[in-house]
Amino acid sequence: MAKNKGTRIIITLRCTECKNIDFRSKKNEREKKKKKKIDYTTMKNRRNNPERLELKKFCPNCNSHTKQKEIK
Repeated sequence: MAKNKGTRIIITLRCTECKNIDFRSKKNEREKKKKKKIDYTTMKNRRNNPERLELKKFCPNCNSHTKQKEIK
């Protein structure tokens, strides 16, 4: 028998401020080395929070607390 997936799932959170930065561009090599995509992982309950989760967490690229949104 197949096991039920359950109500708790693992999700990934990404910064809304620096998510639009193109890490593949060749200009500003120094900036590219400093910036890294930092993702947070957490769990959420599908029954209580069916919509996308948004938390305020620290982003080392922005060097401040910013909104982190759930990504697919």
